[in-house]
Amino acid sequence: MAFEAAARHRSITLAATELGLTQSAVSHRLRKLETYLGAKLFNHRSGTGLSPTTAGASLLTETVGLLDELAMLRARYRAAAQPAVLKVGVGAALSHYWLVRRLPGFLARHGDVGVELFVAESEAQARAADVDLQVLWLPTTVARASSTQRVLFRERVFPVAMPRLLPRSRALHNVRDLANYPIIHKGRAGRDDGAEWSWPAWFERLGLGAAAPGGMRVDTISLALAAAIAGAGVALGRSLLVHDALADRRLTRVLAAEWDMPSSKVHVVRWPAVLSADPRVKLFTGWLAGEAALLSESD
Repeated sequence: MAFEAAARHRSITLAATELGLTQSAVSHRLRKLETYLGAKLFNHRSGTGLSPTTAGASLLTETVGLLDELAMLRARYRAAAQPAVLKVGVGAALSHYWLVRRLPGFLARHGDVGVELFVAESEAQARAADVDLQVLWLPTTVARASSTQRVLFRERVFPVAMPRLLPRSRALHNVRDLANYPIIHKGRAGRDDGAEWSWPAWFERLGLGAAAPGGMRVDTISLALAAAIAGAGVALGRSLLVHDALADRRLTRVLAAEWDMPSSKVHVVRWPAVLSADPRVKLFTGWLAGEAALLSESD
């Protein structure tokens, strides 16, 4: 797993984050694997990170194929056994801010279907958790409906803050006033997650120039929204994630809805082909799509 994650990310740091290990632990595992195989698996390049050697590229192909075969074997077993609990992988932000609040309603109506949630931000984490279904956040270019995938919801991105930070707890009448508020940035500086997540892009759209203030910087959208709810400043939120906080007045819009930007990614739910006829999978994915549609209708 350490080798596959490092090769996929071309980074020991990112592999360690995904696997919940330290960088030194991942490096140690890679060295042990190289010693066992008697071959160097990576070239280290400062500009592009890790680059697999010829031996490394060959091993990666075999490893990915083996992991896929193991996943399919496990899915066939689950399909035949039909255990009472459906294992669902979902990102941390979606589970914390949206799904856990709605899941009791599903369980109350379908008491014969148990649901076990796992935080899984990637395919590798989903494999490690042995899930039956995974909710993914994918670029719109690849998020298409298929026999093993259902599109759920495309979100909008807009600034949010604690209501008492704003005059009369309402959206700013003059968008230029945003420059007077503390800003909460998500992710590493300079990372390209799409224009909708770039505060400089927002400031340029609003006629404030491209030099957004530094402000607080956090690693994930979960932390950004938590900081905004705590009153630390203005964060960029996704419509699905902030829906309940807006309804409860824990957050409010900072700008009018006309300034919203569409997300460059969309939520999909995916399952193995062998589980396509599983009634529990059909029931849960249908319920997910229905819950997402309710939010779309209410916006």
